[in-house]
Amino acid sequence: MASSTKRPRPSASDADATVPDQAASAEDRPTEGRPVPHVRVAVIGSGFGGLGAGVRLRRAGITDFVILERADSVGGTWRDNSYPGCACDVPSHLYSFSFAPNPDWPRSFSGQPDIRAYLEKVTDVFGLRPHLRINTEVVEARWDAERTIWRIATTAGRWTADAVVSAAGPLADPQIPDLPGLDSFPGKVFHSSRWDHDFELAGKRVAMVGTGASAAQIIPAIQPKVGKLTVFQRTPAWVLPRRDRTISELEKWLHGRFPLTAKVRRGALFALREIQVDAFVRRPGLLKLVQRIAERHIADGVADPALRARLTPDYRIGCKRILLSNTYYPALAAANTEVVPGGLREVRGSTLVAADGSEREVDAIVFGTGFHVTDMPMGSKVFGVNGTSFAEEWKEGMEALRGSTVHGFPNFFFVIGPNTGLGNSSMILMIESQLNYMIDALTKLDSIGATAMQPTARAQRRWNLELQHRMDRTVWTTGGCRSWYLDKSGKNTVLWPGSTTSFRRATRKVDLTEYELILRQENRPGLPGTTAEAGEVLV
Repeated sequence: MASSTKRPRPSASDADATVPDQAASAEDRPTEGRPVPHVRVAVIGSGFGGLGAGVRLRRAGITDFVILERADSVGGTWRDNSYPGCACDVPSHLYSFSFAPNPDWPRSFSGQPDIRAYLEKVTDVFGLRPHLRINTEVVEARWDAERTIWRIATTAGRWTADAVVSAAGPLADPQIPDLPGLDSFPGKVFHSSRWDHDFELAGKRVAMVGTGASAAQIIPAIQPKVGKLTVFQRTPAWVLPRRDRTISELEKWLHGRFPLTAKVRRGALFALREIQVDAFVRRPGLLKLVQRIAERHIADGVADPALRARLTPDYRIGCKRILLSNTYYPALAAANTEVVPGGLREVRGSTLVAADGSEREVDAIVFGTGFHVTDMPMGSKVFGVNGTSFAEEWKEGMEALRGSTVHGFPNFFFVIGPNTGLGNSSMILMIESQLNYMIDALTKLDSIGATAMQPTARAQRRWNLELQHRMDRTVWTTGGCRSWYLDKSGKNTVLWPGSTTSFRRATRKVDLTEYELILRQENRPGLPGTTAEAGEVLV
């Protein structure tokens, strides 16, 4: 069994008995007379990445794990984002696990309720409920070099673990701009990912701040209901038609009765997106045809030439995320909608002041301003071998080896780590590749008798130098825009400059020459019955 370590430990289910530590200390002290429960793997988050990690761990014979979820249910971003019109911009049959096909997707681009229901089903079908710890937010994870374990403090108690898998995701913590006067706004304020369903929009004067992917779905959904919709647009986005339709009952029957048909469909969707990659990462000039389609889409949806000009980007398509919508432009062209260029500058009571100094009175502000992606809040909570946090380690920009592991943080594995995002395909493909890598690492540790591993500084640096060299020719670098893919220094630390196939090859197996290994001691100090010295590091 891949999880055997030749030493006793409490089972993952014992973690329920832990009493919350109000001080949020990561010290390994007994809680009310009980030892701190120890698990082989602690997974942070229960979205696609966390649930996928749980499934793969069980399949590898590793059942000694917990999934720590700060909310009260699974789903990740598909739980948090419940705003009107929320749906995926990747076809459903590709936006699902390869090991858990869903023949019953209702639409080719399914909505948030259906995706969340799919994740709940995955949780049940693959037996993940016993491993799940809801309402359990990780407040600190600290590497104990002496005992070669991770000490984890949460809002519901403490754990120790041999390895940590961070599947918190980059779209987890909303970002709201620091606007002068916002705190004194008398109306309703919320972020798109924290939608207030108790607030009645009908007849209200509503400001939508931002014109990204969420806003492109929210605006058409709320425009017919509100009295006045003011859209503060800092930068327009390129929008393409959305080829969405209802999946017929016959298609569902075929996919359920003959699974090969679903595989063929998924394969075709996958191949189409792999073909597109070259235009994004090597030959951005090929996107000119796509840009002409987008320009035609604006013309079809917006009759007013002045508004069309305002909505037409001045950068190459693909530089920022391409949006898909058939209803966005008609909603912006509606009589009760106003598009304000330049963005929002400040708030004065119920008055919003635009960048050009003009003013609008509103009853509610909805922020569609994205997330903390290049400055993930989790970074300040995780401390490695020298007591250094990810936030300190990454002050010059995020980087990891193969998007998965970081020097100085042994046995810490990312799912959707630095430079693993995509601009045109399904993130589930990248997640499954990283899960392959994580499982191979854990099984290799067992097979060679080591307890921990971390990438060498040299291997990590070499990987990232090559990655950034490849990034130089991509549309995200050459397209003439400033996007959320870039950190404060202008480096793209979010996207993968290649195909999902190339990433799958790069993460198929762990290359031990890229790692430092920490050998297992049979009785590590601080664990049951232990007397040995700390782990020995081998390069």
